[in-house]
Amino acid sequence: MPRVKYRDADVDLMARMMRAEAEGEGKQGMLYVGNVIVNRAVADCLDFKDVRTIEDVLFQIQGGNYSFEAVQKGDLFYQRARSTEKRLAKQNIDNWRQHPAKYSLWYFNPYAACPPTWYNQPFTGQFKNHCFYEPAAGTCASVYNG
Repeated sequence: MPRVKYRDADVDLMARMMRAEAEGEGKQGMLYVGNVIVNRAVADCLDFKDVRTIEDVLFQIQGGNYSFEAVQKGDLFYQRARSTEKRLAKQNIDNWRQHPAKYSLWYFNPYAACPPTWYNQPFTGQFKNHCFYEPAAGTCASVYNG
Protein backbone atom coordinates (compact mmCIF):
# COMPACT_ATOMS: atom_id res chain seq x y z
CA MET A 1 0.00 0.00 0.00
CA PRO A 2 1.44 3.40 -0.96
CA ARG A 3 2.49 5.80 1.79
CA VAL A 4 0.56 8.64 0.15
CA LYS A 5 -2.34 8.84 -2.31
CA TYR A 6 -1.14 9.65 -5.80
CA ARG A 7 -2.07 10.06 -9.44
CA ASP A 8 0.11 9.37 -12.48
CA ALA A 9 0.67 13.13 -12.70
CA ASP A 10 2.11 13.08 -9.16
CA VAL A 11 4.62 10.37 -10.09
CA ASP A 12 5.66 12.50 -13.05
CA LEU A 13 6.04 15.67 -10.94
CA MET A 14 7.98 13.85 -8.25
CA ALA A 15 10.26 12.21 -10.81
CA ARG A 16 11.04 15.59 -12.34
CA MET A 17 11.86 17.07 -8.92
CA MET A 18 14.05 14.14 -7.90
CA ARG A 19 16.03 14.52 -11.11
CA ALA A 20 16.27 18.32 -10.81
CA GLU A 21 17.45 18.17 -7.21
CA ALA A 22 19.79 15.18 -7.29
CA GLU A 23 20.62 13.93 -10.79
CA GLY A 24 24.31 14.45 -10.05
CA GLU A 25 24.02 12.14 -7.05
CA GLY A 26 22.71 9.19 -9.02
CA LYS A 27 19.75 6.96 -8.36
CA GLN A 28 20.47 6.68 -4.63
CA GLY A 29 20.58 10.45 -4.22
CA MET A 30 17.32 10.82 -6.14
CA LEU A 31 15.68 8.19 -3.92
CA TYR A 32 16.73 10.16 -0.83
CA VAL A 33 15.15 13.32 -2.24
CA GLY A 34 12.03 11.27 -2.94
CA ASN A 35 12.00 10.15 0.71
CA VAL A 36 11.84 13.78 1.80
CA ILE A 37 9.03 14.58 -0.65
CA VAL A 38 6.85 11.67 0.55
CA ASN A 39 7.73 12.33 4.20
CA ARG A 40 6.48 15.90 3.85
CA ALA A 41 3.18 14.70 2.38
CA VAL A 42 2.75 12.25 5.28
CA ALA A 43 3.89 14.60 8.06
CA ASP A 44 1.14 16.53 9.79
CA CYS A 45 3.39 18.82 11.77
CA LEU A 46 5.71 21.79 11.74
CA ASP A 47 5.84 23.43 8.29
CA PHE A 48 3.90 20.60 6.66
CA LYS A 49 0.45 20.72 8.30
CA ASP A 50 -1.27 21.93 5.14
CA VAL A 51 0.41 19.72 2.54
CA ARG A 52 -1.16 16.31 1.91
CA THR A 53 -0.32 15.56 -1.73
CA ILE A 54 2.83 15.34 -3.80
CA GLU A 55 1.71 18.41 -5.73
CA ASP A 56 1.10 20.34 -2.49
CA VAL A 57 4.61 19.47 -1.32
CA LEU A 58 6.36 20.42 -4.55
CA PHE A 59 4.60 23.76 -4.93
CA GLN A 60 4.54 24.76 -1.24
CA ILE A 61 5.58 28.35 -0.63
CA GLN A 62 7.42 29.21 2.58
CA GLY A 63 8.74 32.65 3.38
CA GLY A 64 7.74 33.93 -0.06
CA ASN A 65 9.68 31.25 -1.95
CA TYR A 66 8.98 27.76 -3.19
CA SER A 67 10.27 25.13 -0.79
CA PHE A 68 12.11 23.46 -3.67
CA GLU A 69 14.38 25.86 -5.51
CA ALA A 70 14.05 23.86 -8.74
CA VAL A 71 10.42 25.01 -9.14
CA GLN A 72 11.51 28.58 -9.80
CA LYS A 73 15.07 28.08 -11.01
CA GLY A 74 15.34 24.55 -12.31
CA ASP A 75 15.48 23.89 -16.02
CA LEU A 76 15.57 20.14 -15.30
CA PHE A 77 12.30 20.32 -13.37
CA TYR A 78 10.53 21.60 -16.48
CA GLN A 79 11.83 18.84 -18.75
CA ARG A 80 9.86 15.67 -19.37
CA ALA A 81 10.28 12.94 -16.75
CA ARG A 82 12.25 9.91 -17.87
CA SER A 83 11.14 6.35 -17.17
CA THR A 84 14.09 5.78 -14.80
CA GLU A 85 13.08 8.64 -12.51
CA LYS A 86 9.41 7.62 -12.68
CA ARG A 87 10.35 4.15 -11.44
CA LEU A 88 12.35 5.69 -8.58
CA ALA A 89 9.47 8.02 -7.64
CA LYS A 90 7.06 5.09 -7.60
CA GLN A 91 9.48 3.18 -5.33
CA ASN A 92 9.38 6.06 -2.84
CA ILE A 93 5.61 6.32 -2.96
CA ASP A 94 5.30 2.55 -2.47
CA ASN A 95 7.37 2.67 0.75
CA TRP A 96 11.08 2.74 -0.12
CA ARG A 97 12.78 4.51 2.80
CA GLN A 98 16.38 4.43 3.85
CA HIS A 99 18.81 6.23 6.13
CA PRO A 100 19.82 9.10 6.13
CA ALA A 101 16.54 10.33 4.59
CA LYS A 102 14.24 7.67 6.05
CA TYR A 103 12.44 10.16 8.32
CA SER A 104 13.95 13.39 7.01
CA LEU A 105 11.85 16.41 6.20
CA TRP A 106 14.73 18.61 5.05
CA TYR A 107 17.91 18.44 3.04
CA PHE A 108 20.27 20.93 1.52
CA ASN A 109 23.69 21.26 -0.05
CA PRO A 110 25.81 23.47 2.22
CA TYR A 111 28.89 23.50 -0.06
CA ALA A 112 30.81 22.79 3.17
CA ALA A 113 30.56 20.41 6.10
CA CYS A 114 27.03 19.58 7.23
CA PRO A 115 26.02 21.57 10.30
CA PRO A 116 24.85 19.50 13.31
CA THR A 117 21.39 21.11 13.13
CA TRP A 118 19.32 22.87 10.48
CA TYR A 119 16.77 25.29 11.94
CA ASN A 120 17.09 23.38 15.22
CA GLN A 121 16.42 20.01 13.56
CA PRO A 122 19.04 17.26 14.04
CA PHE A 123 21.40 16.08 11.32
CA THR A 124 20.78 12.45 10.34
CA GLY A 125 23.47 11.94 7.74
CA GLN A 126 24.95 12.93 4.44
CA PHE A 127 24.89 11.46 0.96
CA LYS A 128 27.37 13.01 -1.42
CA ASN A 129 26.57 16.76 -1.35
CA HIS A 130 23.26 16.66 0.51
CA CYS A 131 22.83 16.89 4.28
CA PHE A 132 19.61 15.40 5.72
CA TYR A 133 17.65 16.47 8.80
CA GLU A 134 14.71 14.87 10.58
CA PRO A 135 12.37 16.48 13.10
CA ALA A 136 13.59 16.93 16.66
CA ALA A 137 12.33 14.28 19.07
CA GLY A 138 8.70 14.72 20.06
CA THR A 139 7.86 17.30 17.36
CA CYS A 140 6.48 15.20 14.51
CA ALA A 141 5.36 11.66 15.28
CA SER A 142 3.41 11.44 11.99
CA VAL A 143 6.59 11.32 9.89
CA TYR A 144 7.30 7.89 11.38
CA ASN A 145 3.95 6.48 10.19
CA GLY A 146 3.61 4.13 7.26
